[in-house]
Parts: sequence; structure tokens; C-alpha cells
Amino acid sequence: MLLRLRLLLASLGGGLLLLLILCLGAQNLEQRPKLWLGFGSTAALPAGFLIGLALAVGVVSGGCSAALLAPRPADQLPGRE
Repeated sequence: MLLRLRLLLASLGGGLLLLLILCLGAQNLEQRPKLWLGFGSTAALPAGFLIGLALAVGVVSGGCSAALLAPRPADQLPGRE
């Protein structure tokens, strides 16, 4: 349980750190594409911001899936006293 919590907190912390760096470094103002979401489109955002946002979301989702799929230690398996 503690391993899963550490993995989850590390992935969330890493994603937030990437998002902070992204917001500080998104300065590509020449290219501003819109992102189509299926029900509407976003505002015109810099291309670097969209790429960085995708990277941060990937880090968080990968860390969360690793935390959910992490095996339990042998001493915490049911049926072991």
C-alpha cells in the first residue's frame, strides 16, 4: 500500500513540476493552433504548451497506472498469517 501511495504521489508531483516548468517556458507565440476536443475547440494556444501539456498528462497517467498495477508484497497477500 505504501509503495502504491509513493508511486502515485511521485507521479503527481512530477506532473505538477512539469506543468510548472511548462507554464514558465511556453513562449512560442508564433504558432498558435487550436485543439479540437470532439465537442468544441480550445483557445489558440502556443504549440509548445500543447506538447508540454500532453507530456505532463502522460507522466501522470503512466505513474497512476504503474501505482495501480504494482504487485503487493508477499507479506501482505491474503491467506498469509
